Amino acid sequence: MEANVPSARSRALAVLRVRSRASAVGLLPAALAVVLVAARATGRLADDPWPTVTLVVCVVAVLVLLVGGAFAAVVLRASPAVTPTVPLSEAAAPDLYRLVRDLADRMDVPPPSAIALTPDCDSWLEDRSHAAHRRGAARVLGGAPGPVGPESEPGAAPVLVIGSPFLWWMRVAELRAVLAPVVAGTGPSAHPDIADARGFVRGLDAAVDVGGRRGLGWIAAPARLLLRLCRTDAAEMERGVAAAASERAQGVDYGLRIVAQEQVGLAYAGWDRLLTRVALPAWRMGRWPAHLDAGVVSALTELSRRDRLAEGFTSRLGERPACDLLEQPGLIDEATSLLAARLFHGGPAEAGPDWSPVDWAAYPEEVVDRKWRTEAARLHAALDALAVPAGRPASPSAPASPAAPASPAAPATPVSPASPAARPGSQSPSGAAGAAGAAGPATLAAADSPSPTADAFAGPTLERVLGYLTDGGGEGAAGEALAGRITGELAREERAAGPAAGAGKARGADTLPLFPLQPPRSGRDLLADHVTAMVCCAAVDSAGATPGLDWLDGPVLLVGGDRRSDLAPRVLCLVEDGNPEPLRDWLSALGVRTEKPVRLV
Repeated sequence: MEANVPSARSRALAVLRVRSRASAVGLLPAALAVVLVAARATGRLADDPWPTVTLVVCVVAVLVLLVGGAFAAVVLRASPAVTPTVPLSEAAAPDLYRLVRDLADRMDVPPPSAIALTPDCDSWLEDRSHAAHRRGAARVLGGAPGPVGPESEPGAAPVLVIGSPFLWWMRVAELRAVLAPVVAGTGPSAHPDIADARGFVRGLDAAVDVGGRRGLGWIAAPARLLLRLCRTDAAEMERGVAAAASERAQGVDYGLRIVAQEQVGLAYAGWDRLLTRVALPAWRMGRWPAHLDAGVVSALTELSRRDRLAEGFTSRLGERPACDLLEQPGLIDEATSLLAARLFHGGPAEAGPDWSPVDWAAYPEEVVDRKWRTEAARLHAALDALAVPAGRPASPSAPASPAAPASPAAPATPVSPASPAARPGSQSPSGAAGAAGAAGPATLAAADSPSPTADAFAGPTLERVLGYLTDGGGEGAAGEALAGRITGELAREERAAGPAAGAGKARGADTLPLFPLQPPRSGRDLLADHVTAMVCCAAVDSAGATPGLDWLDGPVLLVGGDRRSDLAPRVLCLVEDGNPEPLRDWLSALGVRTEKPVRLV
């Protein structure tokens, strides 16, 4: 027996003592009532006020027993939290099950009852033998329900949950070394005291969640109190279990495990970049990349190349990848990718017309290009709301360039029907200049009636954006107004969309997404993103550029097949300082026609 198992067991007994004391408190009024009734039956407490006291104590005892019984029933029957995973049957991964059982035999511990995958860079053991899990358990692979698995049987060993990025990035030997201490945890988990203490803590945690339901609010307070009383001992118990498992696993691939831990950190970094930079833009467009796990290999290879680590990692790529342990890695990758979209974005649980998969080959055209044009349309809708003329503003700060009418071959799709306040030429030339000089671009107001003068640059042009954001004083008032409009429009779109269709609840009040990736963005950041999108649309439509995908940075602009990474500082100079010259020079060198209308969605 490992040295840390007795320590974990002693902590488990401390947790169970909290349960015993809680039970004693609940039974104390009943015990006192029994004593009083027995004393009265023997004639020892026949005088006043003992009859009244006995009656009161008996009533209190009954109430406490009823409340305590209801609380105990909730703790016993409430369904503990279960991590959303993709169950993996033995038929779908016989080699992986064989590897895990071999690990368990070498360490002399019970093998896990089942294996499941999670779209995260972590692995752990999860107990799913609760009766509530048996009632709703189903073996699912590709959405087909089946019989209840062995992990839901009473007294079953925990389920081994493996991070899916590990299977695609790690080699078989590395995965075995990383899983050894996790599988070793089934030994301490089988100890009756530790299992009983864990079940009690999970029941209390589930009772807190039940306390959020209507009519059961009183359940949460005693459950939280008991959790606070046993929190320290429960945490120390888990540390003892982890230490015991690590000690038992030292004899299995210990040297290789040290090297494999480096791959764990690298996998986490690449997976995070892939989700936030590549997957999130697609999720926002109603598309979900169908092969995230395969994409993480490309992302991590690119990351190692940029960090000058490719020399050490290229040789290991020739070894057998752990995903070869699966019978159909493509189907499993698609299932974990859909689950990742549900967990991190709140997407529907199943594909549909408004929630369809996208392959990496189609990502630039179906996600990047659509994202740019959607943001460009939103930018011009905000300009319409601010009554900005659709052509070059009559401002002394606007650079002079020859006027050229829009080409018929490049149709402009209007964002929305232009109101009189937003029609091109709605102000007379003299009135527009006067208004701009008096109030500044941020406070342009629409005239009461449109001007009959036609605008030579009507339509969604980049020149319109450049002219509006140009600010000779560098105060950025125009940018502030436009950023506020875009922020408000995005908030309205999110409210109108509401919760993603099909997004359910993983447990109680935990509404998906459980782990949202989208950080709060400032108005300036949103404006910079939308201006960048407008510039990219203009470059694609008039300069032969193409949308592209960078595995670590997401959507990129390709010119002649090469990525242009020098656009961001020029856009920030325009947005923050109102200086368009660096961006105009960049556009001129690229051959982008700012007066040409772009195609919007």
